[in-house]
Amino acid sequence: MEDDAHIVGRQSVHALRLALLLSLAVVLAPGAARAATPAPYLPGKVVVGTKDGSSHVAALPPGETVPAGIARLRQDPGVSYAVPDYVAHMTAASTARTYTPNDRGMGRGWMRLQWNFLPGAGVDAPRAWANDRRARHPGGLGVRIAVLDTGAAYSTARGYKRSPDFAGTRFADGYDFVRRARGPLDIRTCRVTDNGRWHVIDGGFGHGTHVTGTIAEATNNRRGVTGLAYRATIIEVRVLDSCGYGVASTIAKGIRYAVRQHAKLINLSLEFPRIITAAGIPDVLSALRYARRRGVLVVGASGNDGARSVSYPARSADVLSVGATTDDRCLADYSNTGRVDVVAPGGGDDADLPGDPHCNLNHIGRPIYQETYYASTRTFGLPADYEGTSMACPHVTATAALVIASRVIGANPSPAALSRRLEQTATDLGAPGYDRDYGSGLIDAGRATSR
Repeated sequence: MEDDAHIVGRQSVHALRLALLLSLAVVLAPGAARAATPAPYLPGKVVVGTKDGSSHVAALPPGETVPAGIARLRQDPGVSYAVPDYVAHMTAASTARTYTPNDRGMGRGWMRLQWNFLPGAGVDAPRAWANDRRARHPGGLGVRIAVLDTGAAYSTARGYKRSPDFAGTRFADGYDFVRRARGPLDIRTCRVTDNGRWHVIDGGFGHGTHVTGTIAEATNNRRGVTGLAYRATIIEVRVLDSCGYGVASTIAKGIRYAVRQHAKLINLSLEFPRIITAAGIPDVLSALRYARRRGVLVVGASGNDGARSVSYPARSADVLSVGATTDDRCLADYSNTGRVDVVAPGGGDDADLPGDPHCNLNHIGRPIYQETYYASTRTFGLPADYEGTSMACPHVTATAALVIASRVIGANPSPAALSRRLEQTATDLGAPGYDRDYGSGLIDAGRATSR
């Protein structure tokens, strides 16, 4: 059985929700009633932490249920915790003041499509690009970013195809924790089971390719659209399968791997169900603390339930949590609120926030465009159905990379210093100052990289 987790982006909203409901069956025990399962976890295995600080995934004896195995293991005096292996779900030297790439954007120019990169409702990428060019580190040059997701279509190999607009993107060696092999490539057939019968969803979703594209899609190459930190180095770490599912133990391993590969930033466009508390994912939280201690800023999506609480891992104090906004500069209707640090463009429709002058319930919001895979035609293009906190999250990760490259707060800022810079330069939205809906406000890459 493959490790599994659920997309935080809302690609082809109705079809995607159906696919995700089907794929949840992969991690349920055969014959188990779904309504009786409060949160999905991997059957037959338990995450065990020992008093010496180590952790491992223990295989249970045949026939033993996860609750029974946990009860047995917790009786061992050497065990500090035993919890289910919970499933998460998938929740971009000149003196010029701006820099305008020549990417064509389906013949209309990238600026006609990528509202999310422009001033106003977007993050003001042209100003940030100019700032980094003046600092002689254009496009986040030299910054290493780990993307923990479904992998990315960065290479043509073993039946996979490279996304055409990754031709100039820098990729370091990554790892596929789903297949336990090198080559964390995206876009493989998604297989799901429903009542024991296997179904094939053609081509998977391309979620990781889209997220990676927002961060570092090739820019100024006369094709496609642009990436925000387009000269950063990407470390792909595949922790989600082609259906968009991955378990806690795999995600924890991926975080630690990214730190060991000298990532300065980690992007987590994924979420656990909101029913999962800190007590249920100790290994993930331990890995996040490890990353923080090693100087790595982890950026996480707040989640797509439209709820008044943020989902883990973004809810952790060791993660910079990101909510989503629309092209109206309104909170997106799906974006979780609560312990949100900042917001960034995620696309979609406005939330119902009476009194907020930016919100209009009659407005039909635009999506986030980035080159990825059309499953129906098996070709790459610019789908018009990606929206979510998954899409907002990489805007913040990429902006953090541009801040590092700009040297505006030093060449090697701490996670705390980076977070402060992003929050202090954000555009205040909603109630004055910090609030539960928008956090410190809409990320502004132009201001964040300016001296």
